Amino acid sequence: MIKRTCMALLFTMVCALTASAQKADAILGKWINPSGEGQVLIFKKGDKYYGKLAWMKEPNDASGNPKLDGLNPDKALQSRPKLGIELLKNFTFDGDDVYEGGTIYDPKSGKTYSCKMTIKGDILKIRGYIGISLFGRSENWARVK
Repeated sequence: MIKRTCMALLFTMVCALTASAQKADAILGKWINPSGEGQVLIFKKGDKYYGKLAWMKEPNDASGNPKLDGLNPDKALQSRPKLGIELLKNFTFDGDDVYEGGTIYDPKSGKTYSCKMTIKGDILKIRGYIGISLFGRSENWARVK
């Protein structure tokens, strides 16, 4: 009887963990920003979530060369192409449709901000901020289908 109870409890815990992992992975995939000029591919490394710039409406400058990360404060990174840059880093899932503890890099300004993301169906609310979330800016990204 005790062995059966332990097995049932173990089975229930495994099912709960699997469901939680599936819910956490709902963020995986491509998301487009509100202006439609860029798509970010969100992926997982270990138990953290990251996002890289996977598509740009205009990836090249007027000369036909790839647009570079010229505003990056790290001089060594200013010559890298914007396409492929890891914009989102080190997010963890909190179990309630929220991903936090990460940062977002804005290649238009060269600045990195603390960030919190909330997923609601096919909308991803991105909140970048300095210090506390009260002082920041939000955008809603749509899932690319």
